[in-house]
Amino acid sequence: MIDRHLLPDEIDLLLDDEVGFGVSPLKAHVRACAECSARIEEARFVTDAVEHLPRFAPSHTFADRVMSQVPVFVPWHVTAIDAVRPWIPRSHSARVVVATIAAAAGSVLTLLIAWIATQTDTLTLANGIAGTRLRAVVLDAARDVLSTVLGDQIFTAIQRAGTFGIAAALIGLVVAAAGSVAGFRVLAAASSRRRA
Repeated sequence: MIDRHLLPDEIDLLLDDEVGFGVSPLKAHVRACAECSARIEEARFVTDAVEHLPRFAPSHTFADRVMSQVPVFVPWHVTAIDAVRPWIPRSHSARVVVATIAAAAGSVLTLLIAWIATQTDTLTLANGIAGTRLRAVVLDAARDVLSTVLGDQIFTAIQRAGTFGIAAALIGLVVAAAGSVAGFRVLAAASSRRRA
């Protein structure tokens, strides 16, 4: 017989009606100990209640609905492999041909990039020419737009006035706009006072 109370796993052994070497001392202890007997009865009541509960099964779309709301992280290398996989041929000989072509293209691109990197003077010259040409195109387009919108005489006057004249014209425009807004507010306030 055991001179201590039963442990939870020992109670589980008795509830499952296990037979074996260590079960008979446990049964003898339960017959002699009122507290362990009460614990066994409580556990038996709970297991009987659980066994008589109705069995519920989720709908067949439950997993799909749950997984559609779960953000799944896919590593970049898996995404890259999945993106390339449709382009990989199935036969061995075709794979060798594709790998050879890819290696050749990669080698040519590497050599081309290395050559361009060593030709910094050429790149600087090309960048300067492209920048100058782009600046000329943008200025010509702006000149055409201003000439169309403002007219040739105002555009010629702006060219003669220079940077100072343009700044003075812009300040005058801002002051005129602020004065117009202030005047409209005064008129609106006077109109609302007359109505009230």
